[in-house]
Amino acid sequence: MYNLKNLSLPAYDFRYTEKEGKRYIFDKIRKKHVLLTPEEWVRQNFISYLIREKGYPQSLVRVEMFFKLNRLSKRADIALFNKSGKPKVLVECKSPKVRISQTVFEQVARYNLSFEVDYLIVTNGLQHYCCKMDYERKSYTFVNEMPSFKEIQN
Repeated sequence: MYNLKNLSLPAYDFRYTEKEGKRYIFDKIRKKHVLLTPEEWVRQNFISYLIREKGYPQSLVRVEMFFKLNRLSKRADIALFNKSGKPKVLVECKSPKVRISQTVFEQVARYNLSFEVDYLIVTNGLQHYCCKMDYERKSYTFVNEMPSFKEIQN
């Protein structure tokens, strides 16, 4: 409909609107239309993937969650919580044009200093990388599969 880049995720249906010549997509988490940028396209598709394919309840997904890091305001693109309300997964979304690099991982790792989640995910909609954190060994391991909601309940 809007000539958006195909991503390496299942295809989902979205609600769109146009205002003053700009395209907007409905964000079911924030419950409002938001400007449709390439990064937002990735974010909305990845949210749908997490809810539909991985079983995350909408009520435990936060989008653009603000937090303080060294007295600076930052925001996590997507944060996923378990039933107890503890953040378990942070997702950093980039435009499909952005190459996933060490710098991108360092960004999400810095954000994780505030949360200490079990999993970090970085996606540009075409490539998705997920690592499981090991705080005892101060390391992480890349995993082939994104964790399901059921898996983060422990």
